[in-house]
Amino acid sequence: MGMDYYNVLKVNRNATEEDLKKSYRRLAMKWHPDKNPGDNKKEAEAKFKTISEAYEVLSDPQKRAIYDQYGEEGLKASADAGGSSSKNESANHRFNPQNAEDVFAEFFGSGKPFERMSRAKSMRFQTEGAGTFGGFGGNENKFRSYNDSVGGTSSSQPWKPPAVEEKVPCTLKELYAGATRRMMITRNVVKPNGQVGTESEILTIEIKPGWKKGTKITFPNKGNEQPNQLPADLVFIIDEKPHDLYTREGNNLLVYQKIDLVDALAGTTVNLKTLDGRDLGIMLTDVVTPEYELVIAKEGMPIVKENGRRGNLRIKFDIIFPKRLSSEQRQDIRKVLGGQPQQQGAHFRSESPVP
Repeated sequence: MGMDYYNVLKVNRNATEEDLKKSYRRLAMKWHPDKNPGDNKKEAEAKFKTISEAYEVLSDPQKRAIYDQYGEEGLKASADAGGSSSKNESANHRFNPQNAEDVFAEFFGSGKPFERMSRAKSMRFQTEGAGTFGGFGGNENKFRSYNDSVGGTSSSQPWKPPAVEEKVPCTLKELYAGATRRMMITRNVVKPNGQVGTESEILTIEIKPGWKKGTKITFPNKGNEQPNQLPADLVFIIDEKPHDLYTREGNNLLVYQKIDLVDALAGTTVNLKTLDGRDLGIMLTDVVTPEYELVIAKEGMPIVKENGRRGNLRIKFDIIFPKRLSSEQRQDIRKVLGGQPQQQGAHFRSESPVP
């Protein structure tokens, strides 16, 4: 198959576009030849070229599909096939890797970001309290940004810093039913006279039912502004708070339920409160063993973009055994369960070990 581009970028084969960007940004900044002078430069140049080639292929859906199926040789074969006919649209698949510096420049914009990094400026945001939007909760965090204060740069074009990211902790109930979250940000802005001031703005995030941890919401150009620099994009990343009862597993919900041994054997009703406040009564008619799992269809998490479909609710059981039984209870159990009477024998009592 030739070179393993996924291994080069240190991502798995299911990596998303954001995963690829994040990994390429980190590795390209680490191995850029300008960051590795002296004895390390030759090794850095080779790694930088390989990293850029891997990103170029995997970030292009067509090239990635060919690579996944046929490998590096398949890309070259596709390039040859595409070049054999000037009318063939598959020429878009041609595998002529760009110059590594060109890939780098396309990703980061003109100029080299590590030449422009200095002490970070910060922007602030506040989130509304648990109730209405009457007041903000005072939960202040800082966004990291870059200050384009390095003088003497040769590039006259504005440089756009990497996106500013901040987590948005959500309850499982919010991710189940959907919610509206309002964030007040305070950021630096460049005024018409060239002076840097601050402004506050309220951004609204509409959390959709079924959103998962890691979902990103981008507000373009809402980061700090600096002279001769484009504002960064502002990206909120959904995070999930633990729930007391339910655990999310993809589109399913998992719950552990304690029941007495007698209910495990004779049946009972399990009563649960759903995330949207409904009372769910579930009849247990099977004998519940320690490995038993009950699956309730369509009582899991909403599935985004699938028109009301939901995952399943999985119930696992923790069976509570009695700590002791009287001789009468033992006999009754044997009688009911069809066992033979126990043979009388010597009785032993456990003792503490002799020191």
